[in-house]
Amino acid sequence: MSEVSAREKQPGEGLGDNAVEGAAVSIASHVKNHLREYGMLFALVIIMAFFQVMTDGTLMRPVNLTNLILQNSYIVVMAIGMLLVIVAGHIDLSVGSVVAFVGAVAAVMLVDYNLPTLFVIPACLALGFMIGAAQGYWVAYWRIPSFIVTLAGMLVFRGLTLWVLQGQSVGPFPRSFQLLSTGFIPDIFGVGQPNVTAILLGTATAALLLFMAMRNRRRNLSYGIEEEPFVFFVAKNGLLAAAIIFLSYLLATYRGFPNVMITMAVLAAAYTFLTNSTTIGRRIYALGGNLKAAKLSGIPTERLTFLTFANMGMLAALAGLIFAARLNTATPKAGVAFELDVIAAVFIGGASMSGGVGKITGAIIGAFIMGVMNNGMSIVGIGIDYQQVIKGLVLLAAVIFDVYNKNKSA
Repeated sequence: MSEVSAREKQPGEGLGDNAVEGAAVSIASHVKNHLREYGMLFALVIIMAFFQVMTDGTLMRPVNLTNLILQNSYIVVMAIGMLLVIVAGHIDLSVGSVVAFVGAVAAVMLVDYNLPTLFVIPACLALGFMIGAAQGYWVAYWRIPSFIVTLAGMLVFRGLTLWVLQGQSVGPFPRSFQLLSTGFIPDIFGVGQPNVTAILLGTATAALLLFMAMRNRRRNLSYGIEEEPFVFFVAKNGLLAAAIIFLSYLLATYRGFPNVMITMAVLAAAYTFLTNSTTIGRRIYALGGNLKAAKLSGIPTERLTFLTFANMGMLAALAGLIFAARLNTATPKAGVAFELDVIAAVFIGGASMSGGVGKITGAIIGAFIMGVMNNGMSIVGIGIDYQQVIKGLVLLAAVIFDVYNKNKSA
């Protein structure tokens, strides 16, 4: 018999091991309970690591990261709006055609009529808002299924695009308009490479996110709200801050932050605040969770539905401007199948098919999962036929994962 087992344990002996085991169990339980939230983030990291190896390091090169951001910017912008539509229990199939139509209108205004960029951009955003509002009116107040209304919109605005452009491409655009997508934040310190402004902005963003995370944790604990384990909290936010600073450094070694990246960051912050910290945001989730209960509780369900579609139209218009500026031309075939990529990004990011569930960060992660897969498979040399098959299987897996979790918790 060993010495330890032969004698009586002293008070407190073994508590350290028990504490470690308890912390491990607590972290595992927290991750299990928030599998929908963390699962896609883990998937993004794994996919990026896989393609980083398969492409011999090409994926994470600064020039490729910049292209990855530019190529997926319009998908991210629309995914933010589509999340609200899906959370509210609807869907919008017209966004790809709206992208093409608004881009066509902007091209005609800029090239044919020589209107200034400062007038064209807000005018096109207003046009997108009106398009979304028109579709939202039939869905909200006439109870016509959103699938039918937006399917009709997809056909109508594709036809209007052909009519506006008369079947031809229109361009190029003024440099002031191209900066919407292809411009970069200049280095105010004049260093050049690395772009010191980009590094400082990335570091400041990481510090701000850490501060906000700690403030929210303290506030929740003061209200007695159960929070994630402290070790997990420190590790998660520390890794996030390190990733932001590292990404900022990589981009700084090329040309710094693209203008459109700042646009995405502002939209992500604004809509995260809207969904998490405002009455309108909570009501949209209630709308998708249980329409009848929301209506009985006094929530103006028709008006909220109307606004979600109007918002989607405006963001689709912004995506159309970004896409046209990136191509430096408007074409009749612009935006083809964009709605499929956007809807797939939202579902892959954790939104529920039945509404009421989903996060802005999840939609953005879903968009970049699709983007990294497209980029990585293209670099590796996988054909477009196989790419479509793989993306379809990934979408199916995400939906199966959602249904499995829902049935498991029922």
